Amino acid sequence: MEFVFQWVSTYGYGALFVLLMLGIVGLPIPDETLLVFCGYLISRGTLNPAWTLITALLGSWCGISLSYWIGLTLGLGVVHRFGRFLHVDQKRLDRVHRWFEHSGHWALFGGYYIAGVRHLTAIIAGASKLGFGTFILFAWSGGVCWAAAFLTLGYFIGEDWRRIADLVHRDLLYGSIVMIAVVLLYLIVLRPRAVPGKPR
Repeated sequence: MEFVFQWVSTYGYGALFVLLMLGIVGLPIPDETLLVFCGYLISRGTLNPAWTLITALLGSWCGISLSYWIGLTLGLGVVHRFGRFLHVDQKRLDRVHRWFEHSGHWALFGGYYIAGVRHLTAIIAGASKLGFGTFILFAWSGGVCWAAAFLTLGYFIGEDWRRIADLVHRDLLYGSIVMIAVVLLYLIVLRPRAVPGKPR
C-alpha cells in the first residue's frame, strides 16, 4: 500500500482520482485506507477538504459508472473472461448476483461498504439493464456517504490513522462475510418457505 500513499503525497488530487476510479472498478487498491489517509492529510493542511471530497466523489462515480457501462455493453461474459485479473471467481459472482436480485437498488448504495463486491453490483446492474437514472440515484448517493465517512474518519483520528484504517478494513471484511452469509441464508432457507402456495 505504500506506493498508494506515496502517489497521493506526490501528485495530490490527480492521484486520488485515478486510484479511486481504478479501485472501484476492481483493481486491488485499498480504497477505504486511501480515503482515511486523505482525511489525515486534510487535518495536516496538506489537502483542501472541499477539493479532496470533490475529487473522491468524481473518482468513485467514474469508477462505479465504468463498471455499470461494462455490464451494460459487454454483459456478465466479461467477468467470466477477465475475472481472474480482478480477483473475481464464479462463486463470488454468483453470490453477488443473488444478493443484487434480493436487495435490488439498495445493493448499489450499500455495496461500497462490502469488500470485493461494489464493482460487481454495478456490472450486474448494467447487465440487468437497470436505467442509468436509477443507477445514478443509488450508486452515486452511496458514493457520497462512503467517501465522506472515511475522509471524516481520517480527519479526526489524525496521527493514528494507519492503525485505525487497518482495524476498519478488517472489520469491514468480517462484516461483509457476515452480511453475505445472512443474505444467502435468507435466499436458500427462509425465502422458499415464504412463497405462497409452496409446501412447507
